[in-house]
Amino acid sequence: MNQENRLPHFREHFYRRERSSVPRVRAFVGAALGDWGATARCADVLLCVGELATNALPHGVPPGRGFRTMLWLEHDGVLRVEVHDSGDGAPRMTVADSDAESGRGLLLVEALADKWGVGERNPGKVVWAEFAGCSSHGYSQSEP
Repeated sequence: MNQENRLPHFREHFYRRERSSVPRVRAFVGAALGDWGATARCADVLLCVGELATNALPHGVPPGRGFRTMLWLEHDGVLRVEVHDSGDGAPRMTVADSDAESGRGLLLVEALADKWGVGERNPGKVVWAEFAGCSSHGYSQSEP
């Protein structure tokens, strides 16, 4: 059996510090979820990963560097998405003015993900979100 069919499913990809990376991240995660048959909460996952990547660009990725996106689908149906960057500081939620065009990303992540948080990394940090109830056709605990 090839590695892709083993539990848990895992993928990762590195992205440059450029605006075009955000839609690439969403496409990468969407393709993985489709390959794994994990479409139960796809819209929530894609919105959140887009927000995490969008936040990483100006706040977590110094010029000349990039960020890594990792995702796991565990046998219990929990999907974990991580965005690793090398920037200082920790993301924080802010209450955006009702007319503001930005400032709501982490509020959306908090509302849609079952759990989210920030972990240390040297250098930088990992911002992660978990989504329970993601299912996968043919993905069971009985697989080796």
